[in-house]
Amino acid sequence: GPRRAPAAGVLSAGQQWQREPGGSRSGAGMGTPVKDVVLKADAPTVLLLDKHSDYIASYGSKKDDYEYCMSEYLRMSGIYWGLTVMDLMRQLHRMNKEEILQFLKSCQHECGGVGASIGHDPHLLYTLSAVQILSLYDSLHVIDVDKVVEYVKGLQQEDGSFTGDKWGEIDTRFSFCAVATLALLGRLSAINLDSAAEFVLSCMNFDGGFGCRPGSESHAGQIYCCTGFLAITGQLHQINADLLGWWLCERQLPSGGLNGRPEKLPDVCYSWWVLASLKIIGRLHWIDKEKLSRFILACQDDETGGFADRPGDVVDPFHTLFGVAGLSLLGDKQIKPVNPVFCMPEDTLRRIGIQPELLC
Repeated sequence: GPRRAPAAGVLSAGQQWQREPGGSRSGAGMGTPVKDVVLKADAPTVLLLDKHSDYIASYGSKKDDYEYCMSEYLRMSGIYWGLTVMDLMRQLHRMNKEEILQFLKSCQHECGGVGASIGHDPHLLYTLSAVQILSLYDSLHVIDVDKVVEYVKGLQQEDGSFTGDKWGEIDTRFSFCAVATLALLGRLSAINLDSAAEFVLSCMNFDGGFGCRPGSESHAGQIYCCTGFLAITGQLHQINADLLGWWLCERQLPSGGLNGRPEKLPDVCYSWWVLASLKIIGRLHWIDKEKLSRFILACQDDETGGFADRPGDVVDPFHTLFGVAGLSLLGDKQIKPVNPVFCMPEDTLRRIGIQPELLC
């Protein structure tokens, strides 16, 4: 996408070397090169809540904007990101509830699944987003819940895994989407939970992490999905929390930001995937919270509002939600407490009566 003049310099592997214990830098041939950013002195250091709520509230009103039109293929998730961050900032009342519910109703197919937008094929990703939106608004009656349950149930395979839609892609993301959707609907018993858990656990790697399928490399996004799955299904005891916690806290870079796997740049969205996973397994205190908070705040745009992936890049609703949600997990009292499993406000889940287990 378009980039503005960066407020942070991106360091190449040859320009910076990872600090060894004690703070000294390793030289060529002695250390692992690390990709990172440098936070500029004039980067934002306080949370610009009003600007962020204005940014999200106006985002959906510009329906002729190029960016809005080009993101139609993920519209349902976009609405979930926007509504959730507005709720976390106590600004949900500014969104057009009736228009959103009518749109959502129009996206449910005869099979029960929900598409990203009107006329788009149904998919488990957007079905979960739709159920999360309806849960925020306490409006599950808007769609046919029984058909949603049948749709999710029909995507489970013999080995316990789930496809994302009828075209057959298998991914642990879809295992999470399935159980999260059914948990919010109070219908977890509709699927084979034992085989579903067996499949997710078969994706656990030697480093304690999880990949998208058995044998795939560990990735923070998949780890979030798998730890979330195991929290919802009461199987967190199967995780080696110290080993996984070590892999996750190793994602923190000198800038304070978190990356999704080794040798990658930091990204605000991993302030959610990594941090939520650490919270679920009871190891949130293993990272430097102050440095991470500084990195997240530096990713704000103090003119337009919103968060970007890295300081100086263009903002979007996706990174705005995960920046705000990450700050909530870090204990920022200006934001409502967020649930690390569902990425929804804790008060919404209390109303529904859901409290997934977390490790201490």
